[in-house]
Amino acid sequence: MANIPIWPGSSSFFPGQTPFGFYDYDYDFQTDADKVALFCTRTLGYPIQEVELQDINFYTSFEESVTTYGNEVFRWKIRENYLSLEGSTTGSNFNNQLISPTLNTMIRIADEYGLEAEVGGKVTLHSGSVTLIPGVQVYDLNAFAISQSISGGIEVRRVFYQEPPAILRYFDPYAGTGTGVQSLLDAFDFGSYSPGINFLLMPIYYDILKLQAIEFNDQVRKSAYSFELQNNQLRIFPTPTQSHKLYFQYYKIADKINPVRYPATNLITNIGEVPYQNPVYNHINSVGRQWIFQYTLALVKMNLAYVRGKYGTVPIPGSEVTLNQSDLLTDGRQEREYLLTQLREMLDQTSRQAQLDRRRQETENLNTTLNSVPLLIYVG
Repeated sequence: MANIPIWPGSSSFFPGQTPFGFYDYDYDFQTDADKVALFCTRTLGYPIQEVELQDINFYTSFEESVTTYGNEVFRWKIRENYLSLEGSTTGSNFNNQLISPTLNTMIRIADEYGLEAEVGGKVTLHSGSVTLIPGVQVYDLNAFAISQSISGGIEVRRVFYQEPPAILRYFDPYAGTGTGVQSLLDAFDFGSYSPGINFLLMPIYYDILKLQAIEFNDQVRKSAYSFELQNNQLRIFPTPTQSHKLYFQYYKIADKINPVRYPATNLITNIGEVPYQNPVYNHINSVGRQWIFQYTLALVKMNLAYVRGKYGTVPIPGSEVTLNQSDLLTDGRQEREYLLTQLREMLDQTSRQAQLDRRRQETENLNTTLNSVPLLIYVG
């Protein structure tokens, strides 16, 4: 086996020495790369103890640590703002963008309620008609759907079957007799709604009473205009005596059950499409960099443990040395998990909800303190 060189005590970073090259041309990353390598080796006991790694091993762990830090931060940002991000374009870079909460997703959810209330929604409300046949009382609207090549059936929402409005049957023998009242109503733009019945413009309740009288007369003395709809089988009352069109409105069931209301083209539809990129290293503050340095050390410990684990002991003159592979691996894993937990807890503590809760608690505490301050008594 070739004699592979190990850490010589110093290094000099240049672009191309990391696996992915995400930050190779960032001046701060270039400067810190060798410092991190020196920090890790001295922490591991160099120069008293040799470190069986090369500079590229340290650079690899350093690059992974920066990427992990960015992934954790941006994963938290996605979770914090996904309700506002979903549906926006994927063509942007959100790294340095201030995300403002929006109501877009909640409005899309509310559209479904508007659909059922017929005051909104993204499903087309269609219109159709059947021809009433004298003597036929039941009409199959499912047959209508088949005749229109509608697959999946229809959901009827409204049937326009009612008696003519009472205003159309409002007859007065004095209208149009040359009294001039009709022309007076026309001047007020009332002529097309109510005929003249007097030389005076009567109050509106007078017309309302007349209309109610006509409607009550029809309800009591005539057959009621109504219908019954069960499983799209339309039964109308009274039985038709003449042929005419009966109109109705309906939804296509296939449209209603289709969950894709907003066809997406270059839009964010899942967390994997949110356009966050790798962090810019020179934008990371000292708090973030210290976390990265510690995380790099944890990865280096694990990497060194895998190398030393190849040989449990190393023979030396008159004895043998047992390597600390197990200790390094345990320490590296524990430190890595601790650092990730610490970062996630910090991010959760700075979430929008946590900040609002903290501000509320501060306000309550301040009010409690102010309420404990004695009030001055002014003597006039």
